[in-house]
Amino acid sequence: MSTLLPTSTRVHDTENQNASQQHRRDAGTLFVLKSKGSWIHCGYHLTTSIVSPSLLSLPYALTFLGWKAGIFCLVIGAFVSFYSFNLMSLVLEHHAYLGNRHLLYRDMARDILGPRWGRYFVGPIQFAVCYNNEVLCALLGGQCMKAIYLLSNPNGNMKLYEFVVIFGCFMLMLAQMPSFHSLRHINLVSSVMCLSYSACATAASIYIGNSSNAPEKDYSLKGDTTNRLFGIFNAIPIIATTYGSGIIPEIQATLAPPVKGKMLKSLCVCFVVVLFSFFTVAISGYWAFGNQAEGLIFSSFVDNNKPLAPKWLIYMPNICTIAQLTANGVEYLQPTNVILEQIFGDPEIPEFSPRNVIPRLISRSLAVITATIIAAMLPFFGDMNSLIGAFGYMPLDFILPMIFFNMTFKPSKRSSIFWLNVIIVIAFSALAAMATISTVRQIVLDAKTYQLFADL
Repeated sequence: MSTLLPTSTRVHDTENQNASQQHRRDAGTLFVLKSKGSWIHCGYHLTTSIVSPSLLSLPYALTFLGWKAGIFCLVIGAFVSFYSFNLMSLVLEHHAYLGNRHLLYRDMARDILGPRWGRYFVGPIQFAVCYNNEVLCALLGGQCMKAIYLLSNPNGNMKLYEFVVIFGCFMLMLAQMPSFHSLRHINLVSSVMCLSYSACATAASIYIGNSSNAPEKDYSLKGDTTNRLFGIFNAIPIIATTYGSGIIPEIQATLAPPVKGKMLKSLCVCFVVVLFSFFTVAISGYWAFGNQAEGLIFSSFVDNNKPLAPKWLIYMPNICTIAQLTANGVEYLQPTNVILEQIFGDPEIPEFSPRNVIPRLISRSLAVITATIIAAMLPFFGDMNSLIGAFGYMPLDFILPMIFFNMTFKPSKRSSIFWLNVIIVIAFSALAAMATISTVRQIVLDAKTYQLFADL
């Protein structure tokens, strides 16, 4: 027993020393990824990144899959994502124990797979995932604001892009939060908002499903065999995007050393919320609307500007979603903030000196303004979400963690964990390829309806 304390202290000191050396080199990790948080703070960050309003598209995904295949995919997604994130945390903990703590996904890929993988594959894909999420948050926030506006003023003439700009202003203010760790209390509120809008959406679906105005329930798959096949591969990236995070190393970087064992507790907290919100919204929404479920379940609650549920039951989830979207958008801005600080920040000067504050204010503001303009110009950007899910979230969250684990720990080729990881990598690589083809086909089919600044 007497040897445990010195060993633990030595590991702690090694992690702190490594972090300090890294911070001296890099303003991005020094200012943005401060390793000060507890496991519960990390749980808030995880919940905000995974339990996002993209879960409101799950009933729509089930319209392509039906009951049996839909529930099966939800269960498999929950299992593989929890398993994958846990493997990722074990690899990160192992490298931290060896004195080489990785704070960024691309650095992890560089050290395990080689420098080109970090620079030309993982880095660009993660940036695309995070910035896509930024645009999507602005778009969904504008749509929720417009839904509230039309419910209270059916004859109103404000356009969607105006609400997108208003929502962008909220994100612009929150984007100035100095570090990932400083979002911990905001992400606690965000986690409560996740549970709130999930409960409200479930209650509204059950109410509508049991009312006299309930739509006819048809659970058959629409279209011919070809369209059904492509529909399946459209649904898979939607589910992958919903379960995906893409920023697990950056979230784990917020943990104060020593990090061993903390991430598993954080994941358990997160997945309690995941299981409640994902399954209740998906099952109740698909039960109530069948194959008529809209891409955003809130849209199904109103028919020809007439609410199918009590107005307060529609107002509440939209308001909670708006609040959660601001936190989610700012959280996914953090990897971009790291890059901006690396370019414009000076680690040798205090964080809040004018030399660092002014470039930070300008660069972060430009990042949010650009995302807001894209969302306002391209309100059909949601079609791109499936594509990002296919070639972004699936590699980052369902393929690379298994490869990292096998390459780091080198389990025996006779062991079950080695072959389970190999099977997951092969299966999800094939699904990602087919889903990418399917989503590109859908974008081509929908392209004729695209119009800049469309009022959808």
